[in-house]
Amino acid sequence: MKADIRWKQRFENFDCAFKLLQAAMQERSLDEYSDLEQEGLVQRFEFSFELAWKTMKDYLEDSGIQINPVTPKAVIKEAFAAKIIEDGQEWIDMMLDRNVLAHTYDQKKFRMALTSVKKTYLPELEKLQCACTYL
Repeated sequence: MKADIRWKQRFENFDCAFKLLQAAMQERSLDEYSDLEQEGLVQRFEFSFELAWKTMKDYLEDSGIQINPVTPKAVIKEAFAAKIIEDGQEWIDMMLDRNVLAHTYDQKKFRMALTSVKKTYLPELEKLQCACTYL
């Protein structure tokens, strides 16, 4: 399989996951979701984030940029340097909150991270979606 096809296939998966997250987040305010629904939102965010950074990784590699080690943080830094994303710090924060959401049982931290997903990270993911559409 050619590398250019790989990043495009990854982007298609990201695009689908992001649209599901976006639709779910726009239905109502976070307070209106049950605990179980909020956990579903977190799962959709985690899928979207994972596919987002891996899409960027595949695109960068297809462009001839070698990333070592291949970690979300390293990919985010390279994507920022390549101007694929505008705000590297927001993406680092997104990565950190993804980690918090995956491993926290603290309801306050969970709620703060989910609020960040809705207010800050959703627009950042949408910018990537738009950018990849034109690559």
